[in-house]
Amino acid sequence: MNIVTATPSDLPDIVSLLKAAALPVAGIERHVETALVARDAQQLLGCAAVEVYGQAGLLRSVAVEVEHRGEGLGERLTTAALELARRRGVRNIYLLTTTASHFFPRFGFTAIPRSELDPALAQSEELRGACPASALAMHASLSIARLDEVSVSD
Repeated sequence: MNIVTATPSDLPDIVSLLKAAALPVAGIERHVETALVARDAQQLLGCAAVEVYGQAGLLRSVAVEVEHRGEGLGERLTTAALELARRRGVRNIYLLTTTASHFFPRFGFTAIPRSELDPALAQSEELRGACPASALAMHASLSIARLDEVSVSD
């Protein structure tokens, strides 16, 4: 199983997985070129995406099929998405989460007040309302975030 850059044909499966995981789908279609998917021969196993706004980025849509959770796939997808963001020039990356605040500190993320989100992220549909107001905001600097080597195929 490889992690690869998503294509427009992956979008229906990504949307289906995000809905099953109770994650926002608004705006994901505009970020397919910075989305990653993990597939086996039969199905999409997981996904992650980054919205890039200059040197600021929003990590979103990190999801793994229920039967494949606990296998390290979420870590691999997150690491690959952060490396993709770094290659696109992102230096400060943010995310919103209602259920996974325990997962992201291993990648250098810390909780921040929403008022500290980069103003460039105001363009994001996820930030403008798709993600609930109760979601915790988190930030990591990609210059210090721990990124392991993960192979991403285009």
